[in-house]
Amino acid sequence: MTDAPQRIAIVTGAARGIGAAIAKRLAADGMAVGVVDLQESATGSTVAAITDAGGRAIGIGADVADTGQVEAAVARVADELGAPTVLVNNAGILRDNLIFKMTDDDFDQVVRVHLRGAFLMTRAVQRHQVEARWGRIVSLSSTSALGNRGQANYAAVKAGLQGFTKTLAIELGRYNITANAIAPGIIATDMLRQTAERVGVPFEDYLAAATKDVPVGRVGQPEDIANAASFFCAEASSFVSGQVLYVAGGPRA
Repeated sequence: MTDAPQRIAIVTGAARGIGAAIAKRLAADGMAVGVVDLQESATGSTVAAITDAGGRAIGIGADVADTGQVEAAVARVADELGAPTVLVNNAGILRDNLIFKMTDDDFDQVVRVHLRGAFLMTRAVQRHQVEARWGRIVSLSSTSALGNRGQANYAAVKAGLQGFTKTLAIELGRYNITANAIAPGIIATDMLRQTAERVGVPFEDYLAAATKDVPVGRVGQPEDIANAASFFCAEASSFVSGQVLYVAGGPRA
């Protein structure tokens, strides 16, 4: 009986926070990981954490909204690690503001990174998945998809990613490729720190206030999201597709 081949994953926005936690978790699950972020130099700590633990990983700098850079990044993963069949679309930015203050650029840049980026990465990776007749696609949505003051742009793209995910599940299911989304609630990351700064509240006070609205009595950690990604990417999860999992500590978070 031969061992199954090692799966190759790509995680975008993986230099820190949720992306880094997912990359490290997938490596612990036995995958080799292409750690993608805007600047390759920023990926060093994530790559080191994986390789120091005995895993395989490379860091790649790429703008996920640039077609040429995406194609080059995926090709490099294929050349150096193997054909990627697992993709986690995590890259994202915030440009929060109330609608009457939101600029064209505030809106366009958020759409560009979240939605266009997920589209370009998925289009590039699915070629390898179809050839292998196996694949896992996980995209990061958010509880903000349900609406959130000051985030018309972010809420729109996170809702869009849910529709994108369900369509991928329909189109790619015949190739044994699943597509699912994770919608985090309040997670203690640098992105959340930016939100606290936007509303003018010290980060620790912001976390304390947010905790009061979470039924389990705490804010989430990046590892909580990594656990969900691990489930969706597992060999045993082949009958779970087109789903949105809210990882928010309760239904109201």
